[in-house]
Amino acid sequence: MLTRLILPILLATTLPVMADSTGRQFPSADLTPTGAQLGGNGRDIPAWTGGLPKSDSHEPGAFHADPFIADQPLFRITGANIDQHRDRLTEGQVALLKTFPDYYLEVYQTRRSASYPDYVYRAIADNANNAELIKYGSGVRNATMSSPFPVPQNGLEVLWNHTLRFRGHSSQYSAVAAAVNRDGQRMETLRDYNYYFKYSEPGATAKDIDNTIFLLMFKTLAPAQVAGAISLVHETLDQIRSPRKSWVYLPGQRRLRRTPDLGYDTADVNTNGIRTIDQVDMFNGAPDYYDWALIGKREMYIPYNAYRLHQGNLSLDSILGAQHINPSLLRYEAHRVWVVEATLRVGFSHRYNKRRYYFDEDTWAIIYAEEYDEDGQLWQVSEAHMINYYDVPLMYSTLEVTYDLEDGRYYVEGLDNERNRTLDFSKNLKERDFSPTAVRRQAIR
Repeated sequence: MLTRLILPILLATTLPVMADSTGRQFPSADLTPTGAQLGGNGRDIPAWTGGLPKSDSHEPGAFHADPFIADQPLFRITGANIDQHRDRLTEGQVALLKTFPDYYLEVYQTRRSASYPDYVYRAIADNANNAELIKYGSGVRNATMSSPFPVPQNGLEVLWNHTLRFRGHSSQYSAVAAAVNRDGQRMETLRDYNYYFKYSEPGATAKDIDNTIFLLMFKTLAPAQVAGAISLVHETLDQIRSPRKSWVYLPGQRRLRRTPDLGYDTADVNTNGIRTIDQVDMFNGAPDYYDWALIGKREMYIPYNAYRLHQGNLSLDSILGAQHINPSLLRYEAHRVWVVEATLRVGFSHRYNKRRYYFDEDTWAIIYAEEYDEDGQLWQVSEAHMINYYDVPLMYSTLEVTYDLEDGRYYVEGLDNERNRTLDFSKNLKERDFSPTAVRRQAIR
């Protein structure tokens, strides 16, 4: 059984110190190394004591044993008892509970399991001293490795903390994505993914990063009619000055071509029209279509420590229900979140008129997203089910799901179940592995 680490007492004295506009210093005695509140709430949110320790014995790419397997649900929230818990539920959660009579949230003991390598904490502290938003919030300068604003002053700074959060240096995995129609019929796509996070390259300076966050190559393995297609993405930091670059190789055409307009509300392929490109990873890309308002902090029940979902022997049939994923496999805990609301700017066009995001305070990851139509009606709800990949360690989603409330459909990404391997962070991928030439080599194998 894994044990919890105690935050080193010397941490606050060995890292750089900065002060925000309110005079609070970072690092400080009341904040964690990522900028979260260190203390608990005296009720059900405990103090952060270091999170899960790094496991040196975990085999890279193997599924992670549940360190909290003995925990039992404290209570269940259903459509019948929403009012007792409404102050800790999002509008999207309430909508799901009211829409589906068999849907529920099982709430467990809160485990603040988030942890990262010490060099990530040092980088965040250094970012706090140096990071700045580029004009109009289109990017960030003078930051590396991880989230740039541990003491955020506005909604854009919170958003960039999510966009630039530490996700390892390189990784590889295969997973199924499933679009589930109203009648329960599924359209499944199996892909192999390779990531290289240039922004998080150890020792890299802001100049070395050269306006790049990550490089991504993914190859479609199934179904047969689209197998062999390869996509390449170069994700840029300032997407207004230099939009992301993307290419696609289609076996039928036998050539690699640039793909324009891969962003904003362009439909995400193979999601059956459920999701847009900028909904990948809950939100990605340029933020310029919206005004981003920081609403504040809330205590909420959010998906966390989703190790029950993160198992290779689970069948997809046991996860994917006709209308929603199986709630018996989900775990919710009380945590503090930052709430940010994005409102479409005058003169811009996007299929979502308003969006609301909930960021886990310990990781800066978006846990919940809600999208609204032009009439102000809730259209879609997305949630990310996270675990600590304690072989690194880092926090990342093991599964993301988007519900379309208007059409009664949903989309799930990250189904690496029924497979022998999960996310492998030990791959020593390099920038040269993500060039158009590398794609052409991959295509002829």
